[in-house]
Amino acid sequence: MPAVPTTPKGLRTRQQLLDAARVVFARDGYVNARMADIAEQADLSMGALYRYFENKDSVFESLVTDIHEELFTSSRAENLDFAADPFAALREANRGFLRHYYDHRDVMRTLVEAAAVDVHFREIWWRMRSRHAERFTHALRAHFDVGDLDGLDVEVATDAMTCMVEQVAYVWYGHEAMHGREVAIDDAADVTTRAWFRLFFAPAAWDDLSGVKPRSRALPGHP
Repeated sequence: MPAVPTTPKGLRTRQQLLDAARVVFARDGYVNARMADIAEQADLSMGALYRYFENKDSVFESLVTDIHEELFTSSRAENLDFAADPFAALREANRGFLRHYYDHRDVMRTLVEAAAVDVHFREIWWRMRSRHAERFTHALRAHFDVGDLDGLDVEVATDAMTCMVEQVAYVWYGHEAMHGREVAIDDAADVTTRAWFRLFFAPAAWDDLSGVKPRSRALPGHP
């Protein structure tokens, strides 16, 4: 079994291996990454690598697990009251998610690849996105007593918005070079929040086909 580091030196060595793995996964992708390449990138022996990680999957899972928790925490608007100002709280949550995704876009891009070929990482990816959707659905029901949107299950609507933000992050930041256009985090947060906010907080009489600009029943004057 891989060792769990307990000394400062052991912790540094493990982190050195993870830093090297991140470079390799970003460069070669999940499928083509090799343990030998990770050891070489870290300038450490294969023995040192296998001391802390059983295989390539265990290395990548360690990278993803830490980012998963940080991503969930970063997308929480702790200093804003969702019940009092849902637009501001949503924007702060989306900004936090997008910022953290951007900072770890190499790993998140690789996770999508891994999820496409490995059921274990598919389950990890699914748990990551489900936690975000469940948190918003719970808050919406708790603070606004919303269970459906004109007959549409609120969980379906939340899932759609979760997909939108996730795909925006993946395309704009995970594949920033291919996208060919730099999109500021604040701009991305604003556009996704407007779509999210209008879906859940448009007035009851709002008609999507009317062409009339909506005014939120919760926050008049917000876009």
